[in-house]
Amino acid sequence: MVAVVSSCGLPRVGPNKRELYEGSVQRSGDAFVVSVNDRVTRATSVQPALGFSESFKNAGQLGSDTIRPGDTLGLTIWENVDDGLLAGEGANQTVLEEVQVDGAGFIFVPYAGRIRASGNTPERIRQIITSKLDEQTPDPQVQVRRLAGDGATVSLVGAVGGQGVYPIERPTRTLSTMLSAAGGIAIPPEVAQITVMRGTERSKIWFQDLYKTPEFDIALRGGDRILVEEDSRAFTALGATAGQARVPFETQTLSAVEAIAQVGGLSSATADPTGVFILRNEPAEIANQVLGRNDLVGAQRMVYVLDLTKPNGMFMARDFSVRDDDTLYVTEAPFTQWTKVIAALTGTLSAVGSVSTASSTLSGDI
Repeated sequence: MVAVVSSCGLPRVGPNKRELYEGSVQRSGDAFVVSVNDRVTRATSVQPALGFSESFKNAGQLGSDTIRPGDTLGLTIWENVDDGLLAGEGANQTVLEEVQVDGAGFIFVPYAGRIRASGNTPERIRQIITSKLDEQTPDPQVQVRRLAGDGATVSLVGAVGGQGVYPIERPTRTLSTMLSAAGGIAIPPEVAQITVMRGTERSKIWFQDLYKTPEFDIALRGGDRILVEEDSRAFTALGATAGQARVPFETQTLSAVEAIAQVGGLSSATADPTGVFILRNEPAEIANQVLGRNDLVGAQRMVYVLDLTKPNGMFMARDFSVRDDDTLYVTEAPFTQWTKVIAALTGTLSAVGSVSTASSTLSGDI
């Protein structure tokens, strides 16, 4: 009966330890099976770094006084005569609100004509207008104000408080201040990533690093596109765990212990704590370092083994880094299969008894 039940193939969550080891290159497979130790944790602790390129970091802040096409100016002109060129009778002040700098960089001022504003400061524009009006009205006094920087804008999309197009003005000339103007981020800061696209170039950082590393608070440029999104990394948990699913990262770095905790820990009824496996495709550079070789080329299939029952097993699991697309697999304890065999045998014998009883009953009735 035991032989019959065993040959039927009992249900299970996946391969056992023996079958996983059989898949190693030392036997009949194509994966390297490696027990995790201190050397392995150091070699595999490499995490993809995020950061802005030098061209992003070295860009200086835009001068808040430099006028650009699309900017809006406010002009106030005082004349020292009662009946001036611009002011009405009995007034000596003229206010020109919202004078738009056109696409070519010019503005038009009555009696002063077409004046180049783009590339100049409000002070320089004041001098030009004063010089032109001085030929027609005595000692004019001119004030030029930059009202809005519509000519230099950035767009913010993704997980921010308010998506939209925002002008680069004096309070919003850097990345952190622009994010604040947009209402901040709308996702947990631990998993928030910020991508800045400038022309054909793009760079990405962690939101938390924006405040940890001052040089990441870069100066913005007109046309910048800023994307705030949640970290897309995830690992897959299978086997004798409390939950089996594709699980997103909740922090910038994730250890094997934290990964196990995220899925509710090991199944207390079926898990084998000596058979915790991390499966991944490892870059050749890291694989060579782990295996003490230098001849491997291309990504290598690696199976890292954690034994949580060893004196330092939990420390190894705490120090081992889980990476994007890893598979965490926990094997079933050997007794689990034996329990299934006993359950199957018990169920089979009960079924045989039920059939015999039914047969006797039917015979009696006949």
